[in-house]
Amino acid sequence: MKLGIFAKTFPRSRVEETLDAVVGLGLTHVQFNMACAGVPTLPERFDPELCERISGAFAARGLTMAAVSGTFNMIHPDMSVRRAGLDGLHPLALSCAVMGAPIITICTGTRDREDLWRHHPDNVRTDAWRDLLGTLRQAIIIAESYGIMLAFEPEVGNVVSSARRARRLLDEVGSAHLKVVIDPANLVVEGERPRMREVLEEAFELLGPEIVLAHAKEFSAEAGYDLDQYLGLLRGAEYEGAIVMHGVKEEEAEEKLGYLRGKVGANRNMGIDEPEGPGE
Repeated sequence: MKLGIFAKTFPRSRVEETLDAVVGLGLTHVQFNMACAGVPTLPERFDPELCERISGAFAARGLTMAAVSGTFNMIHPDMSVRRAGLDGLHPLALSCAVMGAPIITICTGTRDREDLWRHHPDNVRTDAWRDLLGTLRQAIIIAESYGIMLAFEPEVGNVVSSARRARRLLDEVGSAHLKVVIDPANLVVEGERPRMREVLEEAFELLGPEIVLAHAKEFSAEAGYDLDQYLGLLRGAEYEGAIVMHGVKEEEAEEKLGYLRGKVGANRNMGIDEPEGPGE
């Protein structure tokens, strides 16, 4: 496994400058967002010259594009919002094919009209699940046509709010192009933090082979989950992808990365490969 970070951690005027900041931390993997190149996360059109420029910038710095963000509200109450998301997913998937990104991360959505990550009581309704399946199946057709993987993350605020619902979705959709992003911080609500170990074990038991991207958020010493347990579960699942740090501000990235590196270094005997930091 390699360490990575969200590109949006470093707001810059040019994508090359963003990637220089990533290199400055000694990282090798990036979850990219097209917004870092001055276009919407879900672009309105495919721009081959821009994609070639981004691809070249990654190659010149020895960086790997682990995934590209492509989130939109898949069960928004307004069907036109869902349609707009699918319309943007098409040029994004084509862009990923050119840039060499294997994964587009997606969000299963919420009935909340304003906040993509906020829970809504209607998320548990049968019609919410039906709308998710309808949107997702159209998204998978797009992904399949370009050989791209879609990876969704179980999030307590979304319609797929647990590992069990994630397993149900995978089974009902039945596509090799649909996989999972795992992030312990998003698997429980605040009051359930004492259950995190149990929740994580269940998540890996149900989803382990389907995990194609691992996120690391809220992983400081005071975090609500055991980072050592998380790394051990990833190893047990034979996960070989990137551990992508996010949810941090640029000014705190180096300190938090140092903590994460320390934990990864302590788990070297688990087969986790930690890149050297700058100047090492």
